[in-house]
Amino acid sequence: MSGAAGPGPPAGPGRSPLPCAPRPAAPLQLAGGAELARPGVAVIDLRFPRGAAADVQEIVFRNFYTAFLSVRVQRPGPGGSRRWVTCLRDLCLMPCPHTEEGSQDYFCLHRHQMLCDMDQVTAMRFILRQPSPVWLHFTIEDLQIFPPGQKSPQKDFPSWLSQLTPPEQPASLHEELPDPEKVSTEVQQMWVLTEVIRARQAAARIGRFDVDGCYDVNLLSYT
Repeated sequence: MSGAAGPGPPAGPGRSPLPCAPRPAAPLQLAGGAELARPGVAVIDLRFPRGAAADVQEIVFRNFYTAFLSVRVQRPGPGGSRRWVTCLRDLCLMPCPHTEEGSQDYFCLHRHQMLCDMDQVTAMRFILRQPSPVWLHFTIEDLQIFPPGQKSPQKDFPSWLSQLTPPEQPASLHEELPDPEKVSTEVQQMWVLTEVIRARQAAARIGRFDVDGCYDVNLLSYT
């Protein structure tokens, strides 16, 4: 799932997300308005515990009727300050905002898809857009942030494959196959011996006075 929909969350054994507490999606309110307007934009802020910085490898979430997603991260700036940088801009999650396609799919955003470095991130801001008036509520759910250096569970091999002792290793077939020329010579010799034995057996069956399976009376009278 490289920036595309998938059948389910890729998290599993061997994958531990970073501890974080994303806030609920907050819809933007137009300035100067007495009532809450719905401009089709919402924001989710995420920070790591105790202001810690983290290196981000993957961002995994489940969509809920968000059409476009942008992501900004807070990273170290010049002079030890912190600055916000856009690392993802208007990623399309729903091909058509007015239909259901992609509305509840899982997505996985990888580090190489980002527009900036994802090291030493102290905070993240997810900007959600849904231009269609069909959906009254939109957000992203099951948001998880994964650090680098973790193997994907699909690539993990059973431990017994790497613990095979030499006697358990399958033997090479080429070492057990005999020389084909030697086999051909022995087969020819056996064929010759078989023909010789067959000829001797045929000669032994012919009696002294046996002619084509019958006895010749003339030969018997002279004995």
